[in-house]
Amino acid sequence: MKFRSLAVAAVAALSLTALAACGSSDKKDTAASGPTTIDVWLMKGSVSDDFLKRFTDDFAATHPDIKANVQIQEWNGIGPKIIGALASKDAPDVIEVGNTQVAQYSASGGVKDLTDKKSDLKGDDWIAGLAEPGNFDGKQFGIPYYAANRVVLYRKDLFQAAGITTPPKTREEWLADTAKVNTGGNQGIYLPGQNFYVLSGFIWDEGGDLAVKDGDTWKGALETPEALKGMDFYKQIQALGKGPKDSDEAKPTQTDVFAQGKVAQMIAVPGAAELIAQANPALKDKIGYFPIPGKAADKPGAVFTGGSDLIIPEASANQDAAYTFIKELAGEKWQVDLAKSMKYVPNRTSLASSVGADEGVAAMAAGAANGKATPNSPNWAAVEAKNPIKEYQTKVLTGGDPAAAAKAADEIITQALNAK
Repeated sequence: MKFRSLAVAAVAALSLTALAACGSSDKKDTAASGPTTIDVWLMKGSVSDDFLKRFTDDFAATHPDIKANVQIQEWNGIGPKIIGALASKDAPDVIEVGNTQVAQYSASGGVKDLTDKKSDLKGDDWIAGLAEPGNFDGKQFGIPYYAANRVVLYRKDLFQAAGITTPPKTREEWLADTAKVNTGGNQGIYLPGQNFYVLSGFIWDEGGDLAVKDGDTWKGALETPEALKGMDFYKQIQALGKGPKDSDEAKPTQTDVFAQGKVAQMIAVPGAAELIAQANPALKDKIGYFPIPGKAADKPGAVFTGGSDLIIPEASANQDAAYTFIKELAGEKWQVDLAKSMKYVPNRTSLASSVGADEGVAAMAAGAANGKATPNSPNWAAVEAKNPIKEYQTKVLTGGDPAAAAKAADEIITQALNAK
């Protein structure tokens, strides 16, 4: 799954018929005819105009032998467009893809193996939630670009009124503090019943997973004791508010619910605070952030890491120049700049302290240290399309037997992941 479910959706659909027009430019491959031109697809919203200008100006100055033709693509409809590009003989040279899409594209055989570049790119320092989904069949196809993950947004004034002076750091503290602010007409937390990415974190904290691979076969894992413990905690925290048990964070939009002024906490990316403030300016300076608490105070809760990786198509005519572009964009200088400019998490754990004093980004970076990704299968998109995990959550939250509901969901997950 790409992380865009957390952000504003892109609007215009893109068609495969536009592939030739937007996919390539006239490329000069020899020194005699001038600089090598590479075509780069970056996604809408991943960079600002100011950042892109700074980066491309610097790249042109430091690499005069390479001309980078950066084209901004819409997320809506990008999947078929990338698949078409990978199958063509005239693909762009660098493509930004959602981190959990890498397996699907790599399975096609159209993506260059970059395993031998890991050391050069400080791969041992990459955050796991980007590095792991970029690795398929033991080979590194996707180079971590940037990350974002959920944190807890909370009303500082409501916490103070309840006598809570510091944010909770453990699950037990979080439950206790949430119960304290779940009073006087206020919801302790607004957590919709079908936020399965939040559930995933609780399951990972218990040592479980959504699905596991045994040899060449996948199997749904919601019925395991570890996963059931994660669902039990979800049920406990969800009960300390009035979130609907049969819908997700988009129905209704949870920022709109928070903006009504009767919610003490919600789980989202830090940028959600801007949407809340737009709807209710009175809350602008009342929102704080903390990482989703874990089972112990010394480690934040596990979180789904969304974001993007960078890939080089096998059909690229300029793979060396493409790698040079990726090395710069994924390197320390521009990772720090991008994180500060766009409020992202850098691709390397050691750079987390470089994001500055922004409270929301700092909380997000702290959580990213325990970030993970959904099962690394080319068929995972089919699981999310059917979304038996959401149905499972609703069944449990409305009084159904957890083990029976988990078994039913596992059967659908297993079938989808093993489909040929």
